This record gives sequence, C-alpha cells and structure tokens, in this order.
Amino acid sequence: MSPVTIQHDCAREGAIALTPIACKVLSVSQETADVKAFRIQALDGTKPFECRPGQTAMLSVIPYGECMFCVSAQGQDYLEFTVKEVGYVTEKLHALSPGDTVGLRGPYGNWFPTEELKGKDVLFVGGGIGLAPLRSLLTYLLDHREDYGRIDLVYSGSTPDDLIFLDDITNVWPQLPDVHCHVSIYKPCEGWEGEVCYTAPFLEQLKLSQDNRVVVLCGGPSLFRTCREMLVGLGFAEEDIITTLEMKMKCGIGKCGRCNIGSLYICLDGPVFTLAELNKIPGSLH
Repeated sequence: MSPVTIQHDCAREGAIALTPIACKVLSVSQETADVKAFRIQALDGTKPFECRPGQTAMLSVIPYGECMFCVSAQGQDYLEFTVKEVGYVTEKLHALSPGDTVGLRGPYGNWFPTEELKGKDVLFVGGGIGLAPLRSLLTYLLDHREDYGRIDLVYSGSTPDDLIFLDDITNVWPQLPDVHCHVSIYKPCEGWEGEVCYTAPFLEQLKLSQDNRVVVLCGGPSLFRTCREMLVGLGFAEEDIITTLEMKMKCGIGKCGRCNIGSLYICLDGPVFTLAELNKIPGSLH
C-alpha cells in the first residue's frame, strides 16, 4: 500500500482571511452537559465559505473574543462547529441562541487527504470531543461512499454522558453499508451494556488488519500516545496514521507564534499531519 501524502503550505500559497464575516446562529444542539453544536449561516442565508474536511475557522462572539475550531460538519448552506465549554469565550458561545450574530473568518490550514484515501479502508479513532474533527472527514466519506472501503469508528469517553453525536453513532452510521461503530467507556456505569475499556486496549481487541487501511486519530495526549504506540505495535506504518493539531492554533495566520514548532507553523503548515511527519518535528507535541 502506498503511503498517504498530506498537502502542506496550503495557507502559505494563497490569501489568508483576516476580516470576520457576520453570520447568524442557525441552530444549537446540546451534545453533552458541556458540549454544544452550532450551525452557522451567513446573514444572506448562504454557507459562509467553502472548506475541506479538517480545515478550521475562527469563531467570535463580539465583544468577548474569538477562538479557533475545526469545522465538524457542513451542508449546502451552513457550517457546523462543535464546542466544549472550557473558558471565557466558549462560555459566551454556549450562551448563544438561534438568530444571534457571530463573527467567522477562515478557512484555515490544510485538510485530510480525501483523494489519497480513495479505495482504502479507513479506521477512525477518537475520544470525547476528539470526534468533532474526525466527523468532518467521516461524513465526507459517507457522502462519497462509493469511493472508499470499509469504515470503522473506535470511540471512547469516560462515561456515556461524555459521548457526542450519539444518535449518529448508534442509529445512523451503523445502518450504512460497511460502516462499523465500536464504542467504549472508561468507567463502569449503571445501565451501560457496551464495552468498558480504555481506547488503546479496546482497539487491540478488535484485531483490525493494517492491510489497505489508514488510521485517522484524534484525542487527548494520553489517548494519542497510547493509541499511536498500539497502532505501530500492530503493524501500522507511521505514514498511514493521520492526526490533527488544530487545538494548538491561536491566531490562524502565523503571527502570534503560539503554534510554531521548529520551522513549522501548525496554522500555516497543518493542522493535519501523519505520525511520520510529527516524528521529524523537534520537541514534544503531545
């Protein structure tokens, strides 16, 4: 199987969006106690801009500030962002209602290699809010189902209350051709009849072959470390393990210096990298 190639320098090759677009909140859905999904639309009822799976955008609540988020889904006339309440700006975002106005600028960064993945099986591995950036690629593959092979999702959270997109995971995606969802929680919970297991050992139990399969991985530092070690131990090539570092982006335009590592800026050269590429970057990323 030929290794996956990620496109970089995307933001360096063209103009960077600097001015926010005035948008309205189309809908808000409560995913968990501290996670909400926001569908955003331009004031004229159109999609604010076109973007590719894995790209990010800066969402702002005037006058409180702005934060970088991955685009977790999109439709013909909207972009969707899945936001965990973790600080001041996200608290203000969580207070928004349909019809409220926000600012939006983007898209930023590179994207998942949809062309390179054609004809391959794809294994998604995520934990908690880490499913949000994975969802952008997963839904793209589902919308172009004939171009891709088997799809597996291995997803975990501390408790059932920490799992997002539960309706998709339990009722929608498993009904589609050759799509398999494997879900576990870390702590025993009354009423939970599924697996109780951390992500890496759960992944090992599934015994998924590395043949013609690419892995797309996103989660916290512990999940990323244990799962990448597990995947390499199972025989997956580092070139076929893909992740996104969008949480390390701050300004989105390569000016603040928060995301530069060596000669790279995550916002200009990423946020999507293969494990092989990350291993060449000096310093600890996770």
